Formats: sequence, structure tokens, C-alpha cells
Amino acid sequence: MDVVTAKKAIACIRKLMEENREFLVELDSMMGDGDLGLTMTKAFNTAEDKMKNTEESDIGRFFVRTGMEIAKAAPSTMGTLVATGFMRGGMALKGKLELSPADMALFFRAFADGLMDRGKSKPGEKTVVDVIDPAATAMEGSADDWNTLVDAGIAAARSGLENTKAMMAQHGRVAYYQEKSIGQQDPGGTAGVLIVEGMLKPFKSEK
Repeated sequence: MDVVTAKKAIACIRKLMEENREFLVELDSMMGDGDLGLTMTKAFNTAEDKMKNTEESDIGRFFVRTGMEIAKAAPSTMGTLVATGFMRGGMALKGKLELSPADMALFFRAFADGLMDRGKSKPGEKTVVDVIDPAATAMEGSADDWNTLVDAGIAAARSGLENTKAMMAQHGRVAYYQEKSIGQQDPGGTAGVLIVEGMLKPFKSEK
């Protein structure tokens, strides 16, 4: 699995964000700014446009540069968090010209740690961390082959998102609503599921 597949992953995330743009806007409008769908669409439209013709063969550097493009295109809170995740994940893979399933697990572990460091958050606080962290843990325990890893990662991300409904928000504008945020699906976590699905699906199809 090389940079060609990594490019397909970014393109897949872009497609998923575009398809779910209005849904993300609707979710975010309930208690947030309502711009999440626009932010994520812009972020990945730009990232894919900038990176699709790169001659970079180092997969780690590819993802670091992807994160940098996201940071420039979407300097919002969520954009900055996602950019940090990609840059931290990329740094963990520097020097890699091909990826194994274990490498993808390493990418998402660094991604999750980057989210927690930058956002000063931890699991259980109703954020994108509650999707990415369990997905990373599931991948770490299912890195024998691509199909197993992809299925485990996506299932854990979706389960993590479902779990956010029972949580009370601790960060961002939605935190002002406190108990009223309970029962609502976290918008950032929803975007996180799309990132996990978009990143992983192309690797499964290549098998």
C-alpha cells in the first residue's frame, strides 16, 4: 500500500464530506456554529486538490503535507484538530514507502494522541476523540491483515459515535448547553467517522 492508495484515501474522505455536508451542517446547527459541513468540505477539497499530483513517495511526509494543507484551508477549531491529527500521524510514518496494517494502526494512534494534546481533551468528553481513539485501539488489536483492520476500525468508530449520545459536552460552544447536549450525536465525532471510513476503505479494496 503506497502513496497512490493514500491519495485515494484523501479523495474518499473528500467525497464522504461532500455527500454529508448538509447533514454535518444540520448537526452542528443544533448547538454549534453550523459551519462544520462547510469547514470539512473545504478542508478536504483543498487537501485533495493540492496533493493529488504530488510526486512525494514518502507516505509519512504525504500525510504531514496533507495536514498542512488542511490547516491553511480550514483554520477553525475542528480544522486545526484534524490538521494536527494528520500531521502527527504522518510524523509517525516518516520514511515509509509502503504501509502495513500495523502502520495504519500507528497512524491513527498518533492521530488520536495529537487530537488529545491539541484539544486538551480526553475520551468521554463528547468530542472527535471519542471516535478516533477507540478506532485506533481496535486497529491496534486487529492488524493481522487489511480487511480485519478496516472492519474493526470502522466498527469501533461508529460505536464510539453512538456512545457520544450519552455524554455531556465539555468543550466548545456546545459545552454551554451542558445537560441539554446529552442525547445529541456529536458533530465532530460524526466528521471523525467519515475520516476513519474514508481513510480505511481504499486500503481494503486494494487487497
